[in-house]
Amino acid sequence: MQQLATEPAGGGPSGGAPRGTEPGGEELSLAERAYRAIRDRLVMLEIRPGAPIHEEQLAQSLGVGRTPVREALKRLQYERLITTYPRRGTFATEVNITDLAHISEVRQELEPLAAAQAARRATAADRAVLTALRHELESAHSGRHDDTELMHLDLQVHRAVYAAAHNPYLEDTLVRHDNLATRIWCLFLDRLSDMAGHVEEHGPLIEAIVAGEPEKAAQLARGHVEGFERAIRAAI
Repeated sequence: MQQLATEPAGGGPSGGAPRGTEPGGEELSLAERAYRAIRDRLVMLEIRPGAPIHEEQLAQSLGVGRTPVREALKRLQYERLITTYPRRGTFATEVNITDLAHISEVRQELEPLAAAQAARRATAADRAVLTALRHELESAHSGRHDDTELMHLDLQVHRAVYAAAHNPYLEDTLVRHDNLATRIWCLFLDRLSDMAGHVEEHGPLIEAIVAGEPEKAAQLARGHVEGFERAIRAAI
């Protein structure tokens, strides 16, 4: 069986925490590891919208039993990434472009808050993670990353910023909404011309957070979310 591995919830640069552990070294439960792995397959559309969800196949591919997968699927249903129909089964949710305005409305208010709080509260460890991601961003235009890798990097940056805000309720809300936004982004990936430029926008945001500049960080975060919505609407 393939060994299950996921990155930490707050993201993290390549070569960070060992597989199945948090950055601080705390081992994750099988259910948590299964949840994160399946979640990211759904977010990146590796499991396509509308595709059936098979517990046994997922368990085999992740190298875990069916119980952790079942627990993970319960959480993913709450997060609107899967849906269950009586007598039909469980499926990945469809990506509905009409949800874009609702998702952006939430993110335009909460992303600036998270960025500002991260600038105020980030620990030395948080700044180290963000700085490593900043270095990774510098290679975005070098051609070393394809669009899928850039999307993974985008997710890592967002999750690292949310974690650095040190508000678990804010982090949980934003991770869920960023996941839904990323599914929309992935759906139009072949129509978006400057994926590297979009991801590189995180550079100044990270610098503002590491420098402890909450007002600047909030402004940059809001601009990034607004730019995301404009780019998607232009691609439709």
